[in-house]
Amino acid sequence: MEKMNSKLYLENCYIMKENERLRKKAELLNKENQALLNELRRRLNTQENQNNSQNSIPDLNLCSTSSSSTASKTSKKK
Repeated sequence: MEKMNSKLYLENCYIMKENERLRKKAELLNKENQALLNELRRRLNTQENQNNSQNSIPDLNLCSTSSSSTASKTSKKK
């Protein structure tokens, strides 16, 4: 009975050691996953900001000055 007890005790120690190793590995993988997720979010935000600046509304003051000068030129031709 004592031999069986010792065997089970050693097996239990091995399982606890393996469990601790796997827990540490899972913690490292989780940290790596969080870092990659943060990097992905940062890149998506940067890309979104670039797209927003490219698709921004043009300055209406610039458009109105050129169309008013074009309109006055066409009215003079008549």
